[in-house]
Amino acid sequence: MTGFSLSSHGDDPVQIVRTIARIAQMLIELRDEYVDRQRDDALDQIERRLDELHALREQLKASREADTDDEG
Repeated sequence: MTGFSLSSHGDDPVQIVRTIARIAQMLIELRDEYVDRQRDDALDQIERRLDELHALREQLKASREADTDDEG
């Protein structure tokens, strides 16, 4: 699995949310893989996906704040 380039999403909340959903699905698949075989590489991938989710959360938050500033 490859990582996502956060800059490719721009500030569009719809694209950010879609990416969050894709990563969430990956996490479910990684969970299943880890339950079957407890391997460190699966845990490493889970951590990377969690880091990506955190970055996307920050990006979504910034996008929402920018939308609020534009309206005000």
